[in-house]
Amino acid sequence: MNGMIRRDFLKASVPAVAMPLLASQACDAHAAEAEPAAAAAGTPGIVDTNVHLFDWPFRSLKYRGTAELIAKLRKHRVTEAWAGSFEAVLHKNLDATNARLAEECRSRGDGLLLPFGSVNPVWPDWEEDLRRCHEEYKMSGLRLYPNYHNYRLDRPEVLQLVGRATERRLIVQIAVEMEDERVHHPVINTPPVDAAPLVDILKQVPTARIQLLNGLTALSRAKASGLVQETHVVFDIANLEGTGAVGRLIDGKHWSIRSQVSVGRLLFGSHAPFFPSEAAVLRLFESPLEREQLLAIMQGNARRLLGRS
Repeated sequence: MNGMIRRDFLKASVPAVAMPLLASQACDAHAAEAEPAAAAAGTPGIVDTNVHLFDWPFRSLKYRGTAELIAKLRKHRVTEAWAGSFEAVLHKNLDATNARLAEECRSRGDGLLLPFGSVNPVWPDWEEDLRRCHEEYKMSGLRLYPNYHNYRLDRPEVLQLVGRATERRLIVQIAVEMEDERVHHPVINTPPVDAAPLVDILKQVPTARIQLLNGLTALSRAKASGLVQETHVVFDIANLEGTGAVGRLIDGKHWSIRSQVSVGRLLFGSHAPFFPSEAAVLRLFESPLEREQLLAIMQGNARRLLGRS
């Protein structure tokens, strides 16, 4: 890590290490701990593409309050967070859920939260939910939960949704999993989403902008290699495990993911507040990446996906 040894990294706070790393590749660990504020002055922030608001249905989370979550994200230099709603996972009235999410981001988001609404393409009148997300709630994208909403990605309605969303220039995020299936509530059977059908979808809608959330584990499954080789789907790093895993994934040397994923297809995502936001920050900065690679994952790739660069 540009001269910074792992022991010093772990002893220091995340901001004290990450900021100097980006401010100067020549600084060492001791200078970073001594002068974090000065080094941070020109450091860009992070775009977190994977957060949720409100209550997770199955247990209380520490930062489930919007104000508390925003304070936590800002502590780690997150300057923008793409927010879905935990309520969309099980609530049947998705329009009410989307309206509440949009209002929460507008009135309490403190300029940080960008709402991503939810649509279930196998429910009646989903086209109207999509229209309202775009036209009334001014959302930049959609967040889908196929396993909780009980449909597969090879359903024809999914192709229709991706096509309609693309016509409106909306990003489509697909949550591959929300929690490890080994710890699901006994009445909930929601295995990870099979993302392989996206290969065919993107052949028919090649300009679609699709991001898999908590989806890197999908690459370790059979028939998933086409997602990297034949599509431009992007991923967040929220559920990537292992020391130096981000760098290993870019180099094609990850232990369980055999596909090589270029840095341009990786976006920062924390899955907060379900996961501690620190986990994603540590995962990023412990990997031996160059400054340009860090900047791309921190914000550049997300802004490009959003059409801001």
